[in-house]
Amino acid sequence: MTVILAEDDLDIQLVARLALKRAGFTVKVVGNGQEAIDAVKAQPPDVILLDWMMPELDGPETCRRLKADPTTSSIPVIFLTAKSQEAEIQRGLSLGAAGYVTKPFDALTLGEHVRDIVSKLNQ
Repeated sequence: MTVILAEDDLDIQLVARLALKRAGFTVKVVGNGQEAIDAVKAQPPDVILLDWMMPELDGPETCRRLKADPTTSSIPVIFLTAKSQEAEIQRGLSLGAAGYVTKPFDALTLGEHVRDIVSKLNQ
């Protein structure tokens, strides 16, 4: 399973990338929403992990654009964020996100959590 990880914090990029690779994912890391959109269009992944707060193009706007584009709308988007208030979760879901993983996350279970969210979409 391939994943695009859009995260601007280098430490979180490293931990998440290693956790996802350890879980068997192929990972492409980008630093902002525009890079995520470009990467998705260049080589569509199986799932996209988006940070909420990023430079240039934040997670919610990135999700909105991906879901509005027929060529990318079916790719699951999961927010990987410290924004865990109910209002933010509902906003993300209303934009078309498949789920949330809150920071700090457990590196040992990140891959399993992502797989669980994606598998629920396929039921």
